[in-house]
This record gives sequence, structure tokens and C-alpha cells, in this order.
Amino acid sequence: MDSSRNDLLGEIAGDAALERSDFLVQSTEQLRKFLNANKDRISELGGLVLIDEDPDYLSIAADLTFRSRTRYLDDLTGEWTSETEVIENASELVELYNPADLYQAFADAAREAAGLGAEPTAEGGLLDAAGIGPDEGVTIGAPDPYAAAADEWAATQPEPVEVEDDELAAQRLYDLALEFQERSQRSEARLLEQFEDASSVLISKIGDLVVNDDDDERLTLTASGEFRAEVLTEEDNEWRPLTTAEELVEYYDPTDVFGDLADALAEAFPSIAPEIAAFEAGAAGSEDDDKDDEDDKDDEDDDEDDEDDEDDDDEKEEDATVEADRDAPADDGSTPAEGDARK
Repeated sequence: MDSSRNDLLGEIAGDAALERSDFLVQSTEQLRKFLNANKDRISELGGLVLIDEDPDYLSIAADLTFRSRTRYLDDLTGEWTSETEVIENASELVELYNPADLYQAFADAAREAAGLGAEPTAEGGLLDAAGIGPDEGVTIGAPDPYAAAADEWAATQPEPVEVEDDELAAQRLYDLALEFQERSQRSEARLLEQFEDASSVLISKIGDLVVNDDDDERLTLTASGEFRAEVLTEEDNEWRPLTTAEELVEYYDPTDVFGDLADALAEAFPSIAPEIAAFEAGAAGSEDDDKDDEDDKDDEDDDEDDEDDEDDDDEKEEDATVEADRDAPADDGSTPAEGDARK
């Protein structure tokens, strides 16, 4: 009974952990989109103070990094101690703050900096703030939301292209291929950035992990959750550092990066992928067997060569004996050559 109860509790804990991870990933991506959409405004303002309530403090700088300060009473010294932390990744921020509270902090800070009053929440307050009378706030015959969505989708579709000859068609197709190449690289870069945010907490426990270390490339997932790479360029024959996701996708396919990373983890921690470790061990054993077979074959070839050498030596000895018998003197004291001459 206790075992069944523990299994149920373990399943609940596992599902909760998965949901938490999924929530953090989605919240991080949503916050990143919000920051990217407003980065120019935040940069022009020079940053914002989002939370300034003792003992909590949170601000965002012009470079989209956050400053968090906490104050607590030290039990040993009996004094108040303040700690300031620089938060560079959105994933770290959603670990510390509720995303809903963050967006509300942005809204309150922006309104306060603009000298506006508190945001109205009731319907009447909204109408008053907008300067709209109650009779003007009623909309009759609202547009169909599905039609509006269809119009919005149609606006994003490319206009039909009419071409008169094959050369113009090739030119348009060439431009279209380059455009979609850029879009693909942007999508791949966002995928790498999402992975960096999602993995930053995990890789910080492991430390820097070398993914590839070849003669012409080096790829590492750092403890901060960021990919860092160097490639040896063919044009200049120089090492080029790759520090951003946009630079990485110029040389790496994210599918290969994730696959190589999984292989590197399995090699560093064989217990997490026992089937891979067993396969590699079997492959290594097969290579050893092949090597032994090659060694045995080489030994057999050496034995055959030795036998051939012995046969050659025997033939040489027989030839020498024949020559000796031919040159030996006859009974009358003449050599075989002289006997032939007399004949």
C-alpha cells in the first residue's frame, strides 16, 4: 500500500516538474518577445525602475539587463545586509519573479514615469479616462472576428508575381531563395536562443561542456547557458569567434548542434544513456576482433612467405648441385666440356 502511494506521489511530482519546466520555457519566450519589441524604447529612456519597495528593488538598464537588490537581516550580526545581482537572461528573471507581476511592474513604471494616474480597472473608469460618453461606448454590429483574422492573414501573404521570360523568373526566384534563407537563419537563431534560455539552469550545474573540438572548429556550451564557437575560415585561414546565435547558424545546423550535444553528454555521463554506451562498447569490441583477425591473417601471410623462402632455398641448392656435377672431371681426367669437344 505504501509503495503504491509513493508511486502515485512520484508521478505527481514528475508531472509537476515537467509542467513547471514547460511554463518557464513559455514564459521566458514571451518575456523575450516583449523585451525585443520594446528594446528601442527602453534604450531611449535609459532604463526603468520597475520595483522600488523596501526591501525589494528591480530595474532594467538600457542594454536590457536587470538589476535586482534584496535586503535581509543577518541573524549572526543582527544588521541589515543588501545584495545586488545582475540578471542577464530572461530565464533567470522568470525563475525569481512571477511573469504577471513583471508585466504589471512595467505598466506601473511606465505610467508613473509619464506622470499618468493609476490605470482604471472598472468599465466606467475606462470610459472616463478615454473621454468617451456612456452612450458612445456601445458598439452595434461589431465586425466578424473571423473575417478580420482572414484579412490579417491575407495581408501577410505574398502578392502574385507575373513574369514574361525565364530570365526574369530566375531573378525573382533567386531573390526569393535568399529571402527565405534569411528567414530560415532567423528561425534557427531563435531556436538556439530558446534552447540557451531553457538550459541555462541545468548547464550551470555541470559547467562548460565541450561539444566539438576538431582541427577546424570548436564548439562549447558554457556554464552561463550560451553557445560559444570558433571556426577556421577557408578564405583567410584564421579563427573566427562565433558569439551570437545569428553567427552560429552561418556555420552550424541546430539539428547537428543538439545531436552533437547529446552525444557529448552521453560520453561525459555514460549512465544517462546506457544503450549508447553499450553500443560503443560493442563497436569497440568488434574493432578489436577485426584487429585480431587482421593480425592472425598477417601471421599466416608471414608463415606462407617463410615457406616460399625455404622452397626457393631448396631450389637454389638443387641447381648448385647440378652445376657441380656438370663441372666435375670424368674418369679419364677430362672435364665434361673437353669430352664434348673430343666428340
